[in-house]
Amino acid sequence: MKGAGQLLSKRPEMFLPDNWPSYFSKAKGVDVWDLDGNRYIDMCYNGIGACILGAADVDVDNAVKNAIDRGSMSTLNAPEEVELAELLCELHPWAAMVRYARSGGEAMAVAVRISRACTHRDKVAFCGYHGWHDWYLAANLAEERALDGHLLSGLLPSGVPRGLYGTAIPFRYNDINGLRNIVAKHGKDLAAIVMEPIRDHAPRTGFLDEVRQLSSEIGAVLIFDEITAGFRQNTGGAHALLRVEPDIAVFAKAMSNGYPMAAIIGREKVMQAAQTTFISSTFWTERIGPAAALATIHKHQRCNVGAHLTRIGQMVQDGWREAAASSSLEVNVSGIAPLGHLSFAQDGGGAVRTLFTQMMLEHGFLAGSAFYATYAHQDSHVSAYLQALTNVFGNIAAALRANTVESQLKGPVAHSGFARLT
Repeated sequence: MKGAGQLLSKRPEMFLPDNWPSYFSKAKGVDVWDLDGNRYIDMCYNGIGACILGAADVDVDNAVKNAIDRGSMSTLNAPEEVELAELLCELHPWAAMVRYARSGGEAMAVAVRISRACTHRDKVAFCGYHGWHDWYLAANLAEERALDGHLLSGLLPSGVPRGLYGTAIPFRYNDINGLRNIVAKHGKDLAAIVMEPIRDHAPRTGFLDEVRQLSSEIGAVLIFDEITAGFRQNTGGAHALLRVEPDIAVFAKAMSNGYPMAAIIGREKVMQAAQTTFISSTFWTERIGPAAALATIHKHQRCNVGAHLTRIGQMVQDGWREAAASSSLEVNVSGIAPLGHLSFAQDGGGAVRTLFTQMMLEHGFLAGSAFYATYAHQDSHVSAYLQALTNVFGNIAAALRANTVESQLKGPVAHSGFARLT
């Protein structure tokens, strides 16, 4: 079955147009079955990073089933949200208060709203990708409509009020001078500095400390988007490993292993500003999300999941490099170990990446330009994947030499996603 999807990162044309399985009938651990009963090993995004323990983890699912049996929604509040708040603040002692949402994008919008309420300012300096809401896409509004969409390629600002022009100001990761220039020009109007503490690159020495200092000097709220990086290398936010404390941190994805859940944690002085604005939603009070998050985080601690993800992810990244070297294929490998990214140096149009996905699918693997490790991935999965990958890299190298890459494709070249500002 072919089809599109409302999530850009899951659309079949992003992987293998006309030939990607698209829909799943069942998922367990790292195994995925399509609607025709074909089984694949997921060496790709694993729920776009949400299934950090692996699909259908028994401990998390049992907690969710128990929550369902006891009722997921009531006129009263679920006590699990208090327990989860206490756990998140225990993991992050700098934080004193917690609010909840059910997806990363809306949680980031909540964080920005709180920062604006706290500072009584409008503008936000940011780097990286932070969702679909107006505060963020406002960065793509230009003075002239003809230039709309010029900044973050692929993220069009249609429907975003033009009155938000100039309120979202981008800078690049590790470019402290770029941020200093923004502060010099807009510092008294900046409500927040928003960024991922780490993603594709490690912070250069002192970078995050300098960001922290600048934020404090101008009275802006420092918001760390931990939606992707959080819970990958450790139990909690990556900023804890980097030893820099924000004013707000936002979590989603991995904190609940595939069940909708998001948390905004922060310092009391900042978070109290939420009382002066209106931030509320019925389904932010249901029981399943907190129950799933509690089970996920407790298992994460108990099983030292961060160490496992790091080891498995490093095996894959090392394997990419070794297989490329043995095939005389030039690749670029980036990202922290649990969130590896692969690209081909001779792939300007995306045909090589598409052929790679096509050939790996024939070997029984869901594979693409990234690998998100899960606790369900074992050495045997990595070994089988790298064995197939070595064969595929050799075939790709031969196709490049013979100039037959596109002729070997069984469908169109895969689309590219929006360009991240990192």
